[in-house]
Amino acid sequence: MIKVSETAKQKVVSLMTEEGFDANTDFVRVGVKSGGCSGLSYELKFDKSASDTDKLFEDNNVRIIVDKKSFLYLVGTTLEYSGGLNGKGFVFNNPNAQRTCGCGESFSL
Repeated sequence: MIKVSETAKQKVVSLMTEEGFDANTDFVRVGVKSGGCSGLSYELKFDKSASDTDKLFEDNNVRIIVDKKSFLYLVGTTLEYSGGLNGKGFVFNNPNAQRTCGCGESFSL
């Protein structure tokens, strides 16, 4: 399960609308790829369709899809949003991460 905080939900809906997506029918695709200063980095984008192999979650009225490989790294993660002067944007609060980089965009297990 992947959770979405209230502030992240508001920002996701706003960005989806700006980019021509519909938060009621389209998805937020969350993934993990090799790279970043800690070994693995997060991917976040919008998608209009899910494949048969994607895992589908809905939390706080946000529809999230995750490929099977990435799901193993993301179980229990909460997507948060930090705005303001010192804000970092979207932040992944991942209980599986043993180490994260200073920017919060990569991690290792």
